[in-house]
This record gives sequence, C-alpha cells and structure tokens, in this order.
Amino acid sequence: MSLKRREFIRLSAGTSLGGVFLSGMSARPGAGSAALDELQSMTGDVVPISVEERKSRIQKAQRLMGENKIQAIVLDSGTSMVYFTGMSWGSSERPMVAIIPAQGEVKYVCPAFEAERLRELIKIGTEVRVWEEHESPYTVAAGILKDYGIRTGTVGVEERVRFFIYDGIRKEAPQLNFVSADPVTAACRMIKSPAEIALMQKANDITVAAYKACIALLHEGMTPADFSSTAENAFSRLGVRGGLSANFGLASAFPHGSIQTQHLKAGDVVLMDDGCKVQGYCSDISRCIVFGAEPTKRQREIWELEKRAQAAGFAAAKIGAPCENVDAAARKVITDAGFGPGYKIPGLPHRTGHGIGMDIHEWGNMVMGNKTPLQPGMCFSVEPMVAIYGEFGMRLEDCAYMTENGPRWFSEPSPAIDRPFAS
Repeated sequence: MSLKRREFIRLSAGTSLGGVFLSGMSARPGAGSAALDELQSMTGDVVPISVEERKSRIQKAQRLMGENKIQAIVLDSGTSMVYFTGMSWGSSERPMVAIIPAQGEVKYVCPAFEAERLRELIKIGTEVRVWEEHESPYTVAAGILKDYGIRTGTVGVEERVRFFIYDGIRKEAPQLNFVSADPVTAACRMIKSPAEIALMQKANDITVAAYKACIALLHEGMTPADFSSTAENAFSRLGVRGGLSANFGLASAFPHGSIQTQHLKAGDVVLMDDGCKVQGYCSDISRCIVFGAEPTKRQREIWELEKRAQAAGFAAAKIGAPCENVDAAARKVITDAGFGPGYKIPGLPHRTGHGIGMDIHEWGNMVMGNKTPLQPGMCFSVEPMVAIYGEFGMRLEDCAYMTENGPRWFSEPSPAIDRPFAS
C-alpha cells in the first residue's frame, strides 16, 4: 500500500474528557501540555516475535507449498519478508530478495556491496549470493532456483514483489511457471499466533491511551493537522510511532477526509481514526464525538444507529461463517433504518471491515462476496459508517480477533456519544 489512507488524510486535511464535550466547554490552545507530560511509555513488557516462531512460519509455508504444488516462493523487501525472516530491508532499484524453497533453507540475493550489512541482519538462513553493479541479479536468483533442483514446475511470487523483479527472474527461467504465492503467504499471515495477538493488543491499548489524551486537548479553532501533530507527540511519549487523523463537521461525512479547510467549532461531529504499530503489528480505532455542545437529536440518533450496526456485525462473526456475514449484518441495520441501499449515500459507502495484522489492511475483508470462513486467529475491523453528505458522518471502528469460542474485541466499543471509551 504505497500511499496509505492515513497518509492521504494527513496530507489533505488518561485525562478527564468531560471538559471537552460533556459540559460544552473546550480546552484552550496550548492548555494540554501537562496532560501529554503525564504520558509514559507502555512498551516495557513487549515481547518480540521469536526466531523460533519465524522458523515455524517457514515450516508452515513449506507445508503449504507442498499442498499447492509450489516449489519455491520469492519475497521482495516488505512485510512478508519481515514476517518470515525477521529482517527489514528498504526497497530500491537494486533487488534484494529472499527465496524460500519447499524443501531446504532460505537463500538471499543481494548487491555485493550490501552483503556484509545483510549478513548482520540475517536471523534465518545463512547463504547470501551477490551480484556486482554490472551483473544481473535475476541470473543469480534463477541460479538459486536451479540449485534447489527446480528446473521445471511452479514458483510462487509474493504479492508485493515489484514487477521488474518478477519479470527479470521470469526471463532468466522461462521454463518455470510463475504464480501468485497468496495460497502460501496469505494463508500463513491471516492466522495470528498468541504472540501476534499480544502485540496487537498492546498496540490497541496504546492507541486508546493516545486517544484519551488527544480528545481532552480538542479546542475551538483546531485544524485536523493540529490534532495529528498532538497525536504524534502522544504516541511518541507512549513509546511508539503512530498517528491519529480527524475530520470535523461536514467533512466527517467523507470516509477518508476532505481537502476543504476545517477549523473545529462547537457542535461539530469529530470523526477520528488511526493507530500505531508495536513490533510491526497494527491497531486501528475510530471514534465519533460531538465537540463543545450537547449532541442534537439527529446526531444522537445516527450515532446510536451506527453503534447498533457495529454490534450486529460483531455478533455475526462466528467460527466457520463466511466473512461477508459481518458486512451483511451491519449493513442490514443501516438499510432497515432507511439508508442506502447497498453503498448509496446517505448510508454505508464501504465494506464493514478489513483484515489487519502487520499491514493495517490485510486479507479477510468483511465485504459482500468474501466466502472465506472465519477461523481462530483471524483479525479484522468492524467499522460500518453512516455517511450523510451536507450534514456529518459517524463511524465507530474497533478490531476483533477470532477465538475457538467466537470473536473478542481488541478495544471495547464506545459506550455512548459522550463517552468514547468505556473507562
């Protein structure tokens, strides 16, 4: 995802919360530095993913390769490389790829002048094959496949492999059949381990703490950029990098924000969204409140409708049920109230949820047509929206994970329009 929706919003666009929106009072600009000063790092007990777990991921991938008659998979720098090898490497025009065979050890292709840096980072596998600046990295990659004994058959290409890398290897090994590696990589990454769930839980806990501090600092005249800057500061004090976006008033009806100038005023709906990463694992939470005034009857009705839709989506998440059931249940609540139908506005203009893990949007979308059965370890957002152009929008988003006994929330849903968090 090159330009994430959070980045687009930013480009375009524990303290008491009562003073912000319950009493109609608003915080003064600059009055909240003390609140931020109270924030402390929450990452002291974080346990990173172990090398042993990464090795077990590779073993699972190799089993899936056998089941899908794939003899090796090629990984470019990016999330899946980190997932399997624990190694992060920046993308450039010089390819560095990892190749995982159905049998055997992981091997790497790397520019020769980067080889020693790569060897410092390697946690899994030992062999690095290099290419000099005037040589072809694709010839080297094809040589690795040949040395694995792969002279005919099928090689999987991970979805983030850039085309010029795939095309270069394909031309050097034209006798091979290249296919999507999703049956291996997506099948591994979609099901989270207890260690992954714990990291995502920590990311959500930190995001809740950041929200509480930032909501308390909303003030008259604030811009979305002001709010985002405050949030980055809060996350930094909490020990992570993260961000929160906000849209006010009429702009809250646009699911991912508006380019129109926004200055917060009393009575505005404030739609907030985003999160952070902990050891590479994401959170994603959205909240809606009314700033500095008693919510109107219309605002309360739409907020309550949104809450019922979110609850219906969560209740539909059952082991073995298709992902699309979550969307259908949430959407029915909204259409039964006279909105829509389908994606029409006023109504719910987007899917009800997305998979989440190391990427904020992963496989397992809660959308019509996705028949993938829900399984223990799957993680996803539940975020229906009621968008009403010319008025406001309401979106409540919390993420959940599937257990043997059904779904559990990472963050407790908002209890009321004037109580964005349960405690």
